[in-house]
Amino acid sequence: MKEGVVLELVTLGETMVCFVPREDGKLGYQSDFQMKIAGAESNCAIGLQKLGHSACWISRVGADEFGEFVKRSVRAEGVSISGVTEDGEHRTGVMFKQTLAGNETTVTYYREGSAASFLSPNDISDEQIKGAKILHLTGITPVLSDSCKKAVYRAIELAKGYHVPVSFDPNIRLKLWKGQDHTNLIRDLAGRADYLLMGREEAEYLYGTGEPERLQAMLCRQGTVRYLAVKNGSQGAEVCSATELISIPPYPCHCIDPIGAGDAFNAGFLSGILEGKSLEECGMIGAVCGAMATQTRGDIEGYLSKEELARLLSGQKAAYR
Repeated sequence: MKEGVVLELVTLGETMVCFVPREDGKLGYQSDFQMKIAGAESNCAIGLQKLGHSACWISRVGADEFGEFVKRSVRAEGVSISGVTEDGEHRTGVMFKQTLAGNETTVTYYREGSAASFLSPNDISDEQIKGAKILHLTGITPVLSDSCKKAVYRAIELAKGYHVPVSFDPNIRLKLWKGQDHTNLIRDLAGRADYLLMGREEAEYLYGTGEPERLQAMLCRQGTVRYLAVKNGSQGAEVCSATELISIPPYPCHCIDPIGAGDAFNAGFLSGILEGKSLEECGMIGAVCGAMATQTRGDIEGYLSKEELARLLSGQKAAYR
């Protein structure tokens, strides 16, 4: 990280190489794949960077060609990889997407023992956190390994010490839980967040309700969450603070692949915060970014630039009628 450069968002977590078949169908019948990257945290960083803000991604990758591909891909989007460590003992994680016509995209992971699962508190420094305006985390990283969990808590500890707001998306992936119950862990991390961005189904899983009013009372009025966003896919979203509760209608789109949409919403919402927008405007920006992300295959290919977002927002009143 260059001296004197303040990066607005800092995030940490695993980014994998993602193989996407060029045609719909079962993986066993595919022979032609595109190589892309996939990772909730780097997705958010890239989305925010595209919207005109600076971001740094902290992680570990293998000392292999896949690691080089990941670093090059993230760096090409303008995100700082100054916090990425090359691990000569462990490989870069890999995943495959399967798309069946008329069905939701499914993924298969090959990430156990990956370089990123050895992320530790030693990979997090004061310098990386103290100059940031937001620390963004997800519930994926702390369930990868004990050292990853410690790294997440270390990052939060530093953020709180430097008065850096924490953004958290539970991003529950039960495949990664491997039969363990991490509910209390995710709830604890959510309770430490200033900005809590989660799906309605995740809210029901963690808190027993997806009702915005109850979540607002529980998390914003009785808890310490400053802004809460409850994302509900094609149904839109609800955003709230202790004193406001606003319904955000879905932005019109033609969904091809929903993976990455939640991260795009997060990037849009956080960009609004960084720009001093109202809670409603933050939610609206998130909704537009999330919707547009679903219109392409791949996590980040549909992410909006600042200029593209401005054009869409200028016509949002017509789009929301």
